[in-house]
Amino acid sequence: MTGAVDLGGIKERAEAQRAHAQRAQATQRAQAQPDEASGPGAPPPPPPPAPAGASVIDVTEETFEAEVLNRSMQQLVVVDLWAEWCGPCKQLSPVLERLAAESGGRWVLAKVDVDANPRISQAFRVQSIPMVVAIVQGQPVTAFNGVRSEAEITAWIDEIFAQVGDALPDAPAGAAPETEQTDPRMLAAEEKLNDGDFDGALAAYRAVAEAEPENVEAVSAARNLEFILRAQAHDPNIVETASPRDIDAQLAAADVLLLSQQPEAAFDRIIDVVRVTNGEERTRARTRLLELFELFDPAEPFVVSARRKLASALY
Repeated sequence: MTGAVDLGGIKERAEAQRAHAQRAQATQRAQAQPDEASGPGAPPPPPPPAPAGASVIDVTEETFEAEVLNRSMQQLVVVDLWAEWCGPCKQLSPVLERLAAESGGRWVLAKVDVDANPRISQAFRVQSIPMVVAIVQGQPVTAFNGVRSEAEITAWIDEIFAQVGDALPDAPAGAAPETEQTDPRMLAAEEKLNDGDFDGALAAYRAVAEAEPENVEAVSAARNLEFILRAQAHDPNIVETASPRDIDAQLAAADVLLLSQQPEAAFDRIIDVVRVTNGEERTRARTRLLELFELFDPAEPFVVSARRKLASALY
């Protein structure tokens, strides 16, 4: 995202607002009697900055420069753009808050209510929420939309530090997680993948997954690679040529759509098959759809929506 989002406008507006408020306060103080300076008519004091050690900060347009831009010169700032009416936001925010608190000052979470702070929302070009943006040295470096699992967020944060950690001089030393020993079986599978031996890599990942069903990394790698190899074997034209009653062709078309980053269209293809079939054919379509769901976080909005559509088609 670096260079794609201009946050300078927020800073300039905040400076202008502060200057205007300071002039107004000075005028009021000059006009007020000494005993009125702290009375009901006195202007409210500016909000104090968040404590240096705070892990979660509520940010407004007025405090954005100090709490996000300035702070990001020394510390990673993760901006959580949310709203009170947003259900997924209420799922994601507690996870972000807990991880920030557990980071030991490695990074700070800046929460922005987009309804109360529309200029910040405009600056980040927010299309949907929740939206989470990482700020380093006053610039957004990466972002994601929607709900993510704790493991996915942790990996996202670690990747940011791996890429730009040197730009954060005051990041606490030793705060990075301990490096885990690499499983030689997983390393061998990855080497096969990098060498272009996809079938060999898939066999290696499957072997680990079968020996250790609880090995999430191996199970996920095998599942994803299996899908990619199957989808790449299909003729891309199957999306246009598949007969509505040809189950194999419709399932192949769904694979092609998913491989081309169109999950909603892929899921709808299979749900349509479920609606017009029964018996073994319906079971095949339903089973394939559930397998494709496993490729994504179950909290993804398009997965949640597809599950609802599937339930409606079945019952």
